[in-house]
Amino acid sequence: MPGGRLTQQERRQIALGLADGLAYAEIARRLDRPTSTVTREVTRNGGPAAYRADLAHRASQHRAHRRRKSPPPAPGTPPQAHGRDAEAVRAYEETFTTVFMQTGLPAMTARMLAALYTTDTGSLTAAELAAHLQVSPATVSKAVAFLDGQGLIRRERDERRRERYVVDDDVMYQSTMAGARSTAHLGRIARQGVDVLGPDTPAAARLENIARFVDFVSESIARAADQAREILHTKPGTAPDRDV
Repeated sequence: MPGGRLTQQERRQIALGLADGLAYAEIARRLDRPTSTVTREVTRNGGPAAYRADLAHRASQHRAHRRRKSPPPAPGTPPQAHGRDAEAVRAYEETFTTVFMQTGLPAMTARMLAALYTTDTGSLTAAELAAHLQVSPATVSKAVAFLDGQGLIRRERDERRRERYVVDDDVMYQSTMAGARSTAHLGRIARQGVDVLGPDTPAAARLENIARFVDFVSESIARAADQAREILHTKPGTAPDRDV
């Protein structure tokens, strides 16, 4: 039975097996690998619906590169908060990073976002991010600018006047609403094409269908985000009234 890391060709076979609806055990049998190997591979790379062989392979190479570069913990390094397993936390952060990359985020911004979401405070300074990710301050600055521009983080000053980069419930809400507005804009542009191309032409009909579709989607996303914010993000002690 072969051992070691999965090859790119094996990952492509996994992707083909998932596309064919095969069970993990059957995919593993065809690869002559343990079922647990295939299960872990798919789970850490977005699940069966989102698994992409090339992205998974790049993520694996990235993890191997980081392990080679990472220095051993210094003597006296404080343990993880709440008794967490440091290795399990690191592996989960890498999995989270891969999922963000599959949504289209560049690798460094995905790593930064995963690092922020897995901190208890939900915020880090540039120096803390640079130390955690083992990158230069310039790299952090570039990734921060991208995330800030996308509405995926916000900035605030702490009591020491240091700039902190924050992810919280409201950041996710604002990011979702920005996505809804972007989708709605696509619908408006598509509808402009109806007049340009002529309302009775096949091309105009196609654009009108696109506009209707994205109108519905963007309105649904915005409505769901508002409802989720009201229900899920209610502060303690301010629960919504219920009919008796």
